[in-house]
Amino acid sequence: MTQVRIQQGSATPIGLVAAWGRFPILVAEALKRNGYRVCCLAVKYHADPALREICDDFHWVGMARLGEATRWFRKRGVKQATMAGKFHKVFLYRPWLWPRFIPDWTTVKVFWPHFVSRKGDRKDDTLLGVLTDAFAQKGVVFHPATDFVPDLLVPPGTVAGKPPTRAQQTDIDFGWKVAKEMGRLDIGQSICVKERAVLAVEAIEGTDLCIERAGQLCPQGSFVVVKVAKPQQDMRFDVPTVGVGTLQTMVAAGASVLAIEGGRTILLDDAKFREFAHKHRLSILAIPDRTNARVAA
Repeated sequence: MTQVRIQQGSATPIGLVAAWGRFPILVAEALKRNGYRVCCLAVKYHADPALREICDDFHWVGMARLGEATRWFRKRGVKQATMAGKFHKVFLYRPWLWPRFIPDWTTVKVFWPHFVSRKGDRKDDTLLGVLTDAFAQKGVVFHPATDFVPDLLVPPGTVAGKPPTRAQQTDIDFGWKVAKEMGRLDIGQSICVKERAVLAVEAIEGTDLCIERAGQLCPQGSFVVVKVAKPQQDMRFDVPTVGVGTLQTMVAAGASVLAIEGGRTILLDDAKFREFAHKHRLSILAIPDRTNARVAA
């Protein structure tokens, strides 16, 4: 993706499309610290209401109100925007989808091939790419959220805990290859492995439920979780993210090791994350993107 220079200045409005999780709050706070005027579109059933107290302009918007969203940004002079947080794709498969979300005409036109004529697929990259292209046609260009909070990207190395055992490292190497292939196919970014057997692969349900399912299938625990960026990762959206909640799910499920991709994974609340990992004796490794990656002990 071509890099676009981000305009700066105390009067520069930056649009924020905020979905689920803590990441949108951290992005909004970083934008405010850097002197931007933050115009937040908070996605209904997803975003944290606390964003209202942080942002200069705030508006709740439905998932299917694309025309409303683009008009709201344009009225506030927003030409640059970013997206943060997770969209719960499971909403798309609940009964009475269209009446529930009441799509506007722009949404119907843009997503017609994917939800009505079914000529297009519904992969994450496809749908989010269609979304950002629709904004771009109205003069609003999206940038990666990590351009504003680069310090949230965890560098390669041991994040917490002791180095993996030889058996755990073998599972990491095995899981890394499989996870990268799953990412290439745009299926998911996380996989749970025990003795080079795949326990669970993340799909539409998300990382936490993937880990929970692995725990149910492997009650003896001590399995490895691998979470990677897609080989074709668009850093504007769907960037791998981990936080204390991820570790809490691992502890409850019996996982013992988390391997993430260094430089391409967002780590939320760094100090609390490391403290929790040490307390529960979890090994957390950030690995550079390479096949059969190994972390030196």
